[in-house]
Formats: sequence, structure tokens, C-alpha cells
Amino acid sequence: MQELHDAPLAPLTTFRLGGPADRLLTATTDTEVIAAVREADDSGTPLLVIGGGSNLVIGDKGFDGTALRIATKGFELSGTTLELAAGEVWTDAVARVVEAGLAGIECLAGIPGSAGATPIQNVGAYGQEVSSVITEVVAYDRHTRETVTLANEACDFSYRHSRFKAEPDRFVVLRVRFGLEDAGGRSAPLRYAETARVMGVEQGDRVPAAAARETVLRLRAGKGMVLDSEDHDTWSAGSFFTNPVLDETGYAAFLALARARLGDDVTPPAFPAGDGAVKTSAAWLIDKAGFTKGYGTGPARISTKHTLALTNRGGATAEDLLALAREVVAGVHEAFGVTLVNEPVTVGVSL
Repeated sequence: MQELHDAPLAPLTTFRLGGPADRLLTATTDTEVIAAVREADDSGTPLLVIGGGSNLVIGDKGFDGTALRIATKGFELSGTTLELAAGEVWTDAVARVVEAGLAGIECLAGIPGSAGATPIQNVGAYGQEVSSVITEVVAYDRHTRETVTLANEACDFSYRHSRFKAEPDRFVVLRVRFGLEDAGGRSAPLRYAETARVMGVEQGDRVPAAAARETVLRLRAGKGMVLDSEDHDTWSAGSFFTNPVLDETGYAAFLALARARLGDDVTPPAFPAGDGAVKTSAAWLIDKAGFTKGYGTGPARISTKHTLALTNRGGATAEDLLALAREVVAGVHEAFGVTLVNEPVTVGVSL
């Protein structure tokens, strides 16, 4: 394994901010990953596992411990069954699946990060979530000190959540297995209204999987959600806040505040979330609370392309970013009584 000391971590994150780690290990095999985790656990050393760094906010003081970068490789496709090593680049894997004519993850194109992170966050976009196609997750269990295989049901997937996220210090994902669909080169049924509208079809229709992927990439690029080193709108973690899910009482209170602020005829975005709950749009809340595209005067600002992304305009610190995030959270709560929750993982800092 490569080993560095006082190693900068900012270049390993899409935000490009945060302080150094005392020690940085880069593991290229599952055996190296497990050895590094065991060593940290045996010595009582704090451990930070890093994949693609696309969902990570590291504090300016850095990380007092061992950072483990997972750089494992492995793309194994057999029929409609796919196994990815945790370190595989997700966007590349999606492209290869589509090229193979299979469906199930084509609308997850352009999402930065590694394959191993997808089950942790239950990554989803444009009407698809990985939980619908993940069959098994192979992980190292730090409690039992064994490699375990968790079936889909054991992963406790929900909206942007999973067992891995609920128990962050227990499992280190090594491999992810997917069950895809052979639909003759067509996509899975389109579930997202914007995608269907742009493609000139109805929700539920199938289209060529390659066309669906390209459409999603264009939509994401238009919102600054496809990595581009020259575009500071992509120096972000994508969506910084999750879409709030409100129970019936909470939604009624929110609706009353929204209409008092914006008029009786306002209809906020609302989507059924099961058990009488309603999911609304964090981007809508942020915008209507007065935090429009490009908001901010410092080195951390809201994206000029999408209100849901907080960005580093160059030279921002983690504290700059968090100050902006706190301002947005406070403003949305004051306007609508809804508390936004950050999607990225924070290290050494919190909102």
C-alpha cells in the first residue's frame, strides 16, 4: 500500500477543501483494505474511509488519524449480473453497462464517486435508485472482524439511507453486486417526469438506454452536476441537502406557511412518500426562501446553475462552506418551518 504522512485530503474530494490527514493509505486490493482497517482497529486509531470523495466535507483541521483511500478495481459482468469493486469509478461503470445493452442504472449516469459508496447513500437520481438493482453487498464487518455478504433486504435501504449509513463505523464496503435487465438495449421504464418530457415520451415508456444516459448527462451538466475541473459550479457535493419528507401534520403546517408567504394559490412540489408522508423539494424551499442561484459574496456560494448545490468558487475553506450551509438552513426554517438535512458526510465538523 502507498503510505503518506501529513497528506492533503482536499484533492481527494470534489469540494477541494479540508485539511490533511496524519496518515493516508491507498489500498488497491480487498486484502489491503481489510489489513488497513484491522490495523487501525487494533491500535485504536481513528479511521476515515474515502472512495471518490464526492459526498465528503472535511474540516479545515483535517483528520487526526488514518485516512484509507479505496482504489480497488474490478468490473465483472456475466449475463445480467454485475459485480463492481468498491473503488470502481461509478460513472465509468454506468457507461460500460449501457454499452453492454443492459438496463437499470442508465439514469444514474454522471454521478461522481465510487461504486462502493452507492449502497451507503442509496444513490438515486432521475427516477432510479441503486436499491432497486443491488442484490448483495460484500463488506468487512469491523464488529465481527469477518467479510460478510448482505442481501438487499439486510441493507435496510430507504430514501438516501441504508444500514451502512446508520452504522458508519461498522461496515467497509468491498464489492457491490447488481441484478440488471436485458431489455434489448432499451432502458428501464422512465420514472422521472423531466427525463420523459425532454425525450418526448411518456413516463413509464422505455427508450434506448444509451439515449437515456446521454439525456441525463445533459440534464445534469446543465445543473452543474457533472464534474468539470474548469467549472466551479461542479466544485461541490452535488445536492447538499436531501429532499425533506414530512408527515401529514408537518406537511399541513409547511403548506400553511408557504401560502402565507407566497400566496394562497401556491402549490409546492409534493410527492407521496408512503404511510401518508409527503416528500417536497429542497431546491424549491431554498429558492423561495430567497437563496437564489449564485447566492453569496464569499468563496463559498450557491451554484449559478442549481440552488441545491453549495460550491467552492476557489480558495474556500470548510468553515466558509458551513457558514453558507447554516445560513441556508436557518433561512429555510424561518420561512417554512422545515429543517434541511445535509446529504454529504462531515468529518471533524458539523452544521
